Amino acid sequence: MTNQSSIEFRPVDRDQRINSMDIIRGIALLGILLMNITGFGLPFAYGDPTNAGGSTGWNLKVWIMDNMFFEGTMRGLFTMLFGAGFILLTTRAESQGGGIKVADLYYRRILWLLLFGIIHVYLMLWYGDILYPYALFGLMLFPLRNTKPKYLLIAGLVLLTIGSIKSINHYNQNVETKTEGLVVEKLKANNEDVELTKEQEKALGKWEELKKSKKTEDEVNEAIKENQEGYWSIVKSRYNVNEFMQANLVYEFWVWDILSFMLIGIAFFKWSIFHAKRSFKFYTLLMLVGYAVGLLVNYYETAMIVHSDFDVIEMSKADQTYQLGRLFTTLGHIGLFMLFIKSGILKFLQNALAAVGKMALTNYLMHTVICTTFFLGYGFGMFGKLQRYELYYVVIAIWVVQLIYSPIWLKYFRYGPAEWLWRSLSYKKLQPFKLTK
Repeated sequence: MTNQSSIEFRPVDRDQRINSMDIIRGIALLGILLMNITGFGLPFAYGDPTNAGGSTGWNLKVWIMDNMFFEGTMRGLFTMLFGAGFILLTTRAESQGGGIKVADLYYRRILWLLLFGIIHVYLMLWYGDILYPYALFGLMLFPLRNTKPKYLLIAGLVLLTIGSIKSINHYNQNVETKTEGLVVEKLKANNEDVELTKEQEKALGKWEELKKSKKTEDEVNEAIKENQEGYWSIVKSRYNVNEFMQANLVYEFWVWDILSFMLIGIAFFKWSIFHAKRSFKFYTLLMLVGYAVGLLVNYYETAMIVHSDFDVIEMSKADQTYQLGRLFTTLGHIGLFMLFIKSGILKFLQNALAAVGKMALTNYLMHTVICTTFFLGYGFGMFGKLQRYELYYVVIAIWVVQLIYSPIWLKYFRYGPAEWLWRSLSYKKLQPFKLTK
């Protein structure tokens, strides 16, 4: 019988890492910034470019590109890798005979991530944080570590289906809200002195609230002004949106969006899909089927939204198939990226991407540090001053910087700074930081 008190876990050595997972994690991390940059630099423009940043010319083309290829897919890929990383951690720890100490290590690691997420949201000022929901749903994974991959896949697909059903119901409710609201609007237009019933007032109020997703120029300017203030003013002004994103949205959206992909990611890890061990034929088929279905669905959604000039009802109609298009496009990305990895081409780029992936937490937090400093009022104050397409100059600059400094850093240090801190706290012991020859 193993003596639990004598077991001492330690972080995985470099030569034990799965290089293909580091590379694809690096790609996913850099890809996430393609979507997050809009939230960093513009008000109310993430899903609706008519609110701010421009919705014609190159601005529209950039939005279309994002919606077709990257919306939800880089996040989905990153989430799948989180699930895969969980099973990698627990499997290696249990192979050392850890027993209950494995659970102790895992939950301590997750709870520290939860705290990092809270700090990231409220003090580092990124309301689009994923660390908090990752930790929240990560708490549910440990009992599933020995579940067969086919059941994990089924569970993930069930969660995605539930999320899609909720989107269908949401669309039907919006249609009903619009229909009833327009009837009352017409009634008031024909007779300004008409006295509305409570039901009519409620219907009109719901319709007015729904239309608020389209922001007025005054609302946009007010948001820009708030984000041009000092640090503590921005902390205060963002509190409500932070609370919504990390409370309401977690249970209305993230549970179907994140937990589902975590479970699918664990299944894919168990099937060695992320290990680049499957055949070229397998990954080619995954890419072709994934893109054929995913991009067809995404095109349908994108065309509908653009042709309606980003009408709120049509946007909610497109949400009905969002998870379907997102899932298959993500599968297409996995096939493409794995073919790239297995080919061995551009080895210098693969090495740089692997370094970015090894420092994923550090680089993710650096996105926030760089972008909040560049855009918010206590830094360079560029919030709301760039068009949508111009934001991608910032993205490219950050990509270049991280692809250069990540491999250089790892020549001298074992981990990124955030990874070192997380590991030290998780293992309750300061980990070696510098590389020794």
